Amino acid sequence: MSCNRDETTVVEDWFGRYGPPVVGATKVGSQLRQPIRRFTLTNASKMTVQVITYGATITSISVPDRQGNVDDVVLGFDEIQDYYAYKNYFGSTVGRFANRINGGKFSLGGRQYKLNCNNGPNHLHGGLRGFDKVIWDSHVEGSTIILSYRSPDGEEGYPGEVIAKVSFELTADNELVIRYLATASKPTPINLTNHSYFNIAGHPPADVADHRVCINAEHYLPVDDTLIPSGEIAPVEGTLFDLRTPVRLGEVLSKMPKRGYDHNFCIQEDSKTDEEGRRFVARVEHSGSGRVMEVLSTLPGVQFYTGGGLPLDDSLRGKGGAPYRKFAALCLETQYFPDSVNHPNFPNCIFGPGEDFEATTIYKFSTI
Repeated sequence: MSCNRDETTVVEDWFGRYGPPVVGATKVGSQLRQPIRRFTLTNASKMTVQVITYGATITSISVPDRQGNVDDVVLGFDEIQDYYAYKNYFGSTVGRFANRINGGKFSLGGRQYKLNCNNGPNHLHGGLRGFDKVIWDSHVEGSTIILSYRSPDGEEGYPGEVIAKVSFELTADNELVIRYLATASKPTPINLTNHSYFNIAGHPPADVADHRVCINAEHYLPVDDTLIPSGEIAPVEGTLFDLRTPVRLGEVLSKMPKRGYDHNFCIQEDSKTDEEGRRFVARVEHSGSGRVMEVLSTLPGVQFYTGGGLPLDDSLRGKGGAPYRKFAALCLETQYFPDSVNHPNFPNCIFGPGEDFEATTIYKFSTI
């Protein structure tokens, strides 16, 4: 299948079946062992993006370096069983609420809600069976992949039915455009993001010490030992969180607590926006390959995570059997602030009838 400079092609195939192999079993939980669809987007610049219907997950992003050599810049797995066996959220769409909710509790409309807790004492990325662990419906419109999921009222403890849609578009300018839309039958917290782990040096990844990062934020959220925000919106100036100018990660990770970065940065509200209200969020450079990744979004925050939760040893192996170790990759998860449902000074994350959740995030790749 050929394409010209302005065209992106879409190819569909299969990526295994949902559920662990159990002899004689036909169901996993409440879902049949369904085939998982995979979509491959390819543009004329040789960039490709692969997305599967399990968890609306990005399994691969392959982009050229300055010499034109194409390599995969995200972590992931070759087999579907590894996506549901491991809890790292590689490439997945997370929700109904991305990031953490303190104690899995919040009050809304005079009622207290208790969610499933799956991260110590807290609720993380939608709970035990978040949006990353379900099969999404799919269709293609032109060269855009559209995935949708109906989250029933009461799922994981949340109020209201939510219809969530996420679309993936690859442009001729090497932009991966992700659009989110969610409608709710009752007021409910909604916070959708993508949890791709990037190492733009290519695959297999070493670590991100030689990546240079800048983030468009004058403030960040301090957190406690369980990564719940204190409620303070703190200035980055004079701290290791001041990433407003490019910083080589190896120089700052050695000074951070052992986990590294796993914090929300508050994107500058007065930053210049494009015609769709998207602001510059972050830029990542790798001098060896010449690859550059820029992030733009309509969302007010970004979780910068440097992979400190990955193992120190070789026990976690991904695509091609490559070991994924601590600091092997970084995440830039655009979002509403973590635990914002419990902090009235944070941007509002409650959506319901007449007020939909809508957001756009772009990951743009180039070379220097």
